[in-house]
Parts: sequence; C-alpha cells; structure tokens
Amino acid sequence: MATVKLDKINKVYENGFQAIHDLDLEIAEREFLVLVGPSGCGKSTALRMIAGLETITGGTMMIGDRVVNEVEPKDRDIAMVFQNYALYPHMSVYDNIGFALKLAKVPKSEIDTRVRKAAAILELEENLDRKPGQLSGGQRQRVAMGRAIVRQPAAFLMDEPLSNLDAKLRVQMRAEIASLQRELAVTTVYVTHDQIEAMTMGDRVAVLKDGYLQQVDTPQNLYDHPVNVFVAAFIGSPSMNLFEADVHFSGDTATITLGPHVVGLAGGALEKNPSLRNYDGKRVIIGIRPEDYEDAALAPEIPESQRISSRVHLIEALGSEVMVHFRIEAPIVDSGDPDATEEKSGAEGANAVGRFNPRSTVRIGEVADIAISTENMHFFDMDTRQAIED
Repeated sequence: MATVKLDKINKVYENGFQAIHDLDLEIAEREFLVLVGPSGCGKSTALRMIAGLETITGGTMMIGDRVVNEVEPKDRDIAMVFQNYALYPHMSVYDNIGFALKLAKVPKSEIDTRVRKAAAILELEENLDRKPGQLSGGQRQRVAMGRAIVRQPAAFLMDEPLSNLDAKLRVQMRAEIASLQRELAVTTVYVTHDQIEAMTMGDRVAVLKDGYLQQVDTPQNLYDHPVNVFVAAFIGSPSMNLFEADVHFSGDTATITLGPHVVGLAGGALEKNPSLRNYDGKRVIIGIRPEDYEDAALAPEIPESQRISSRVHLIEALGSEVMVHFRIEAPIVDSGDPDATEEKSGAEGANAVGRFNPRSTVRIGEVADIAISTENMHFFDMDTRQAIED
C-alpha cells in the first residue's frame, strides 16, 4: 500500500495542447479516489501519467516515498485495469491471471497460490481452464481484476473498466469492485465519465474540466456544496436546474425574481448563504435540485410564497418517484459541460425537471402548482460562476 501524490502536474503535447494544468492531488493509503469529468477533461491522461504510460511535462509524481517521474511503468509497483480488459485470447483464465507473475519469475507454487486465491475472491474458480472468448463481459472484467490482484501492488489504477458492460451488469460490477477494494485495502485511482459511478464508489471524487481540477471532496459534500456551476450541474442525476434570477432584500426577508415568478426565500436559505446579502438588487445564478421541487398538494408545509405555477410537458413514472418536466420562463444557464445538452429536461418546451412523490396527481398539459424547497437552493455569482459563500 502507498500514497499517490501529484504535485503541480502538467501535460503539454508536442502540438502545444495542454491536457493537464497544475494538478494537485494526494490519494491516501487504502483510499478509493475517483477521477470524473466529461469527455476530454484529462482524467485518463492523469491516470496514464500515474502509470507511466504518459510522460510528465512538469511537476512531481510520487508513489509512496519515491519520485517516479522517470521510472518505467513496470517498476512503479502499480497494477492497471483497462477499459478493454487487455486479455490474451489464446491463454486460459489461469494463465491470464498469472502471466505477470510468470514474467517476474515468481516460483510456480507461489503463482498457483496467488492465482487460486484471486479466483476464489472473484468467483472464477470454475472458469480457470476457459479462454476469455468463452466468458461473459462481467467474467472477463473479473479476470482483468484478478490479474491486478495477484501482483499485490502498492496501488490499483482503473481506466473506465465498466464502460463495455450493459447497464445492469455495470451496477453489479461497480458494487463488486468497491467491495473488493475495501477488502483488499489497496490505494485505488479509478477513472470514469459516469458521475453516478463516481458517487457510489469513491471515498472521494475529483472533478476535472478542461484539464483543471474543479473540486475534490466526499461524494456527499460535492453534492451538497459544489464550488461552482460546473460541479453543481455535473454531480447529480437528473442534473441541477440552473436559472438566472434577481435577488431582493427587505429587512430580514428576501425574494428572488425568477422570470414572471417572485419566490420567497426560506430563513434557512439566508442562514446557509449569509453572503447573499451582498447581492441585493443584483442578478445571480440559482440552482435547484430536482428533489427540491414537489407537487404543492403534497407539500403543505411549504408556504404559498415559495410556490410557482407551470404547465407540465412530460411525466416519467418510475414507480418510486415521478419525474415531472415543466417550463420556467427564466433564462437557463449553460453548465459548461460539453457532453450535456442545453435542453437537459428531455421534453420539448420544458427546461426544468422535478422529482415528485409518486402519489402526485399532476397531468401532462395541465398547469401544476409546484412547491420549491428554497432553503436548499444554491447560489452562484454571475461573473465568476463560483458559489456564493463566506
């Protein structure tokens, strides 16, 4: 086990493109850190620099107490799991798992012990004599994991290992990988573009955009306290609803003007965001999570001042919840995620989505009364797009 430290790491390619900008990260022993972000954000490049598969333009890379900037991949004491599994098709599962040990001239008895132990952990014991082509996608992924486990490395590096699996198997495998990492207690850096995967697996999550680290924190803190508009929208599914709105104070009370709607702010919102007073009479970006909208008929505790009316464009009944798509006549805000579509709500004419109680009786085409939990509202500066906070 070892720490992995990236100190002001930069990556500039020969054509002048800079993929990574002054990346500072420290992954603790036994920690499961997830690198997440949209396509082209630099997450796989960062992982490949840790592995030694990409050269480092500037900064210091450390694994344990050793600077590894110039150390060959095979000498870094890491094991990498690739997106395409990288299995040898002509070898059995047993030989695939033990191949790296064979190259390292580990005694046959030790290879056999390690391979069979890994196979037992991964429930591959009945498949050791099969070839990769005879296995399911999930089984092939387990073989790739087994090959990493037997090396007993200081750190695991995983580059989108579940992207080739179907949705159901991805859910199963991400739980298995997270459980396995806790059992083995090996420092792990995991790359994915899937924020749900990141949130459910990582001890901490590092969000990247355009080669810059945006925020690194626990999944819950990323969700509750995003530092900017990009993180706010990227973390959460469906993503946060973002609009331009004007803030107005009158004594100890405040309202926001959201298009044609004037919405009162709960006292809790002002307690959480005291710096909002500096924006009296100014325009800000507000963020509302889907779960902070509700059918007003089912939220009697939310006062009239914190309700709006809007026509429903689409309803998605999911059993345990109902996704309701509607329109707010206020300017929406681009999150800055190149993978996201501007009309994220998925219904023509709608630009907002709420996660309603399944007992809601709202109907498509009808005007619904919608309650907003304004105490959970997020606020961002229009110019800097950073969270408004003390």
